[in-house]
This record gives sequence, C-alpha cells and structure tokens, in this order.
Amino acid sequence: MKYLPSQLLTLLNTKPAKRDLRVLVKFLLVLILLVTTYTILFHVIMVHYEGRNYSWVTGVYWTLVTMSTLGFGDIVFHTDLGMLFSVTVLLSGVVFLLVMLPFTFIQFFYAPWLESYAKSRTIRSLPKETEDHVIIVGTDAVCLSLPHKLKQHQRDSFLVVGDQPLAMALQDQGYKVVHGDLDDGETYKRIQVDKAALVVVNNSEDKINTNIVYTLREFCETPIVTNASDEDSVDILQLAGSSQVYQFTKMLGQSLARRVLGVSMQANIIGRFDELLIAEVPAMRSSLEGKTILESRLRELTGITVAGVWERGRFKVPTPDTLITSSTVLVLAGSEQQLAVYDEIFGGNWKSEAQVLILGGGRVGRAAADTLKSRDVNYRIVEKNIRAVRSGSEEYIHGSAADLDTLRKAGIDTAPSVIVTTHDDDMNIYLTIYCRRLRPDIQIITRATLDRNISKLHRAGADLVMSYASLGRTSITNYLLQDNTLMVSEGLNIFKTPVPRQLTGKTLEQSRIRQETGCNVIAIGRQGKLDVNPAPGSSIAKDSELILIGDAESELCFMDLYNKKKD
Repeated sequence: MKYLPSQLLTLLNTKPAKRDLRVLVKFLLVLILLVTTYTILFHVIMVHYEGRNYSWVTGVYWTLVTMSTLGFGDIVFHTDLGMLFSVTVLLSGVVFLLVMLPFTFIQFFYAPWLESYAKSRTIRSLPKETEDHVIIVGTDAVCLSLPHKLKQHQRDSFLVVGDQPLAMALQDQGYKVVHGDLDDGETYKRIQVDKAALVVVNNSEDKINTNIVYTLREFCETPIVTNASDEDSVDILQLAGSSQVYQFTKMLGQSLARRVLGVSMQANIIGRFDELLIAEVPAMRSSLEGKTILESRLRELTGITVAGVWERGRFKVPTPDTLITSSTVLVLAGSEQQLAVYDEIFGGNWKSEAQVLILGGGRVGRAAADTLKSRDVNYRIVEKNIRAVRSGSEEYIHGSAADLDTLRKAGIDTAPSVIVTTHDDDMNIYLTIYCRRLRPDIQIITRATLDRNISKLHRAGADLVMSYASLGRTSITNYLLQDNTLMVSEGLNIFKTPVPRQLTGKTLEQSRIRQETGCNVIAIGRQGKLDVNPAPGSSIAKDSELILIGDAESELCFMDLYNKKKD
C-alpha cells in the first residue's frame, strides 16, 4: 500500500486517465445534485403535507437510506404524496447507486488503476549498467526453459513479452520479464540490448522473427539467434541480420531418425570439443547387449572411453560392472580414429528390410523421413490430416495412428522401429503405450515437447526420448558458451577447466575425480595438444587443462568441491 500514492499520481498523469476522471467527477456531481434535491423535497413534503419537522442532517440520512434500499423504517411518510415520493427516490436509488455508481467507479477508476498497477509490476527498462545478459523474445517451450539453463552458467536472462496479462503470469512463475512492443526498437534500447551477450528470437511466425531481427539490426550488432519454422525462411532471416538460424523441428526430426536401428548401429557423433568427439550408440541388438563394460573390452579394443550411459532418460556414470541392456545408450568419448575403429569392430551392417513407422507427418515427421530416405531406410508415415498426405506417395498412410487396422496397414507387425513425432505430448504418451502393447520387442523413439513428460514417456515404454525444448536450449547454450562448455545432450556437459592447485602433480587415479564428483576426465590439454582418453597413470601437470564430462549436478559438484578447497 505504500506505493499507492505514486501509482495514483502516475495514473492521473495520463490522458486517458484524465478523461476517465472527468467522467467520474461529472457523475458524482449529478449524484450529489440528486441527493440534495431529494433532501429539499423531503423537508417540503414533511413540513407542508405531513406536519412534521426534521433537521437537514435527517433529510440527508433519509435520502441515502432510501436510495440505497436499506429502508430502516424509522422515518416514513403517511400521505399518498409522501409514499409516491419515497417510491421515486427508491427507484432512482436503485438505478444510480446500485447500478450506475459501481459501473462508473469500476469503468473509470478501478479498472484504469488496476491496469496501471499491473503495468507497474512488470518492468519496461533495465539499469544502464546492465550488461552481458541474454534477451529472449518468445514464450514457447524452448524460450521458457532457457532461463533456468542460463542461470546454471551465471547468466542473467530476460523475457520480452508484448502481452501484459501473459507478462504478469510469467513473472508470477518466477521469470524475469520485460513488457514492451516486440517490433519497437525503443523496447530493446530500454533493456540495454547493445550490451547484451545474445538475443534469442523464437516466435511462432517467421515473419514476426524477421521484423524483430531487422528492427534490432538498425542500431545494434549484438549476436542474434533465431529459429525458422520453414525452410524458405532461413535465407530471409539471415538477410535480416540473424547471426545464427536454427530449425529446431528439422533438427529434432533428424535426431530421432539417426537413432533408428539400422541407421544408428555405428557411433552417432553428437558433439565435438577440439579434437575430442562425443558419440552416442544404442546397444539394442548389438554385440554389446548383455555384457558389462568390463566384458565389452571397449577401451582395450578401440581406445575410447565410455563416458556415461543413458538408461531410459537417466544419465549414469558407468563402472566396470555396469550392465549394457537393450535400453542402454552408450556415451563414447574419443578421437575420430578411435571412433572409426569402434565402427569397424562393433558397428556392423545390420539393416531391416521392413519399414520404419513414423507416426505423424508434420515438420518433425517429414524431417525424420528425409533423413531415413537419405540413408536408404524404408519408412511409412501415418498421418491423420488428409491435407498433409502427399498424394500418390506410397510412403504415406492416411488414417489415425490409434487405429489398429491403420497401424497394421503401415507395417506395425514387422517394423523394427517406430518414431512418434506429434507435437502433443498427451498423444505421444497414448501412442507409445499402444505401440509397446502391440509390439513388446519394437524400438520406440518418441518426441517430447515439454521436459516434464520425458520420464512419463519412458515409463510408457519409449526406448529413446528426444525433447524439443532440450534440443533448442542446448543449441542456444552451446552458441553462447562455445569456448569453455559444450552441452552434448540435455543434462550432459563437456567443460574445460584449469587444473586445480590441489590436483597438480597427481595421477588421474590418485585424483579420485570420478569417485568424488561423478565427472569423467576425457582429455588433458597440454601446450596446445590434446591427450584424448588419458590412461589412469597419466600425470596432471600444473599448466594443463582438464576436459571433463558429466551431468549438470556433477559439474556443480566439481566446481564447488575444488573452489572450496581453493578458498
């Protein structure tokens, strides 16, 4: 309440507020005039027709009590004229006090004040000293998940929202929100866009993104990352001034397709850190399935390191006794030569002649189909919308993926894999459960739009789940932090750090980094050279750099442990 006077002053200084206030004052003057007139008539009738005399205060009291319909009954008229006057006062009171007064007060005072209060809650500018922050223009799953990830890297971020109610709702959820017109350059000047580390523009329409990027390029050179919904928009967004243009839906479709059996038997590279490559390998139907890490002899035969394993969406640091199951996805770290040796020994050439099922023929489904086609893998797309079905194409099956006859027509009984690509997570869970019941042995790869549904999809029976939000924020974070940190997948980071003083001179085995933090040392940098997958007996020199892999929790544990020891 201490801000009420300042809010009222701000409200009254605007032209619409002054106009509304004039209307409210005029109504109140009419109401006062009406009460005064009724008070005078009350005295006239009481004195000349009723033979009674009351004070002026009593007259005002009777008028207000009657107009407000309270009617205590302590003062009443006994003549017909007095009763008729009472009815007139009562009816006019219903209209003026019970109908018009609340409406006028709300319409011309309370609603404008509430709007002004709402605007005062959302900031419209940032201090001039604000710098190295990230500005996010958009409110989709990628944009809303990005601030939390940036916070882990000590980066401030602000969402720019044009809709006032949405801005307030997001602010109530804990986001830092700036309210302003998205296509107005002044909006971005007020939030120090020229000092920002990055601007992320990701709205539903490419035309809106192009307008925003072009507006920003009129007065600032800050790097701008955008997302293109359509292939044709990539060049236009680049011409408008985008520093990097992603196609998250296309990237998601390609990522889903690369993990299909027959496509992903060889190492699938998902990240690169100088000479160091990070790859994923599904163990399903490979020679590694059913063995432990020790029994697989991967380090001995290829020189690569099993940096981690994914088990139904959960990343684990492996031990020699970790069992490789059909649902295991190995995360491998090694040089290009070492991964080539792995492909030669373990990659194999397994390929099914049956078609891969793609449920959903939207942008993600079509991107997955194009990837499979480029690798000579047969596929069938099940699409419910007749307008999305390419006429004359034998790869398209028109019908509902929830219909058994449609699935059998598409080849569910013999398909080695099914990719679920709809943008509705509820539908994806529904279809995943259905496909798992129909084919317990099939590989199910599923798309998730929201991160909170990843674990549900795994429980529903999905072998692999790719998150749209995760892929988008991973790409953006890597662009921003490309020098020292690389996110190879959600929750899995490669990061570089100088050797902590307390580890200098120790061997990797003596350092116990893996046991104490959960991070794996996958390379040591010395004098511009990278020792990939160093042996346990490798010494950690003072002037070296450690390159480690681990999930976000392990990375924080490493930083906290050695920073505290340093302090």
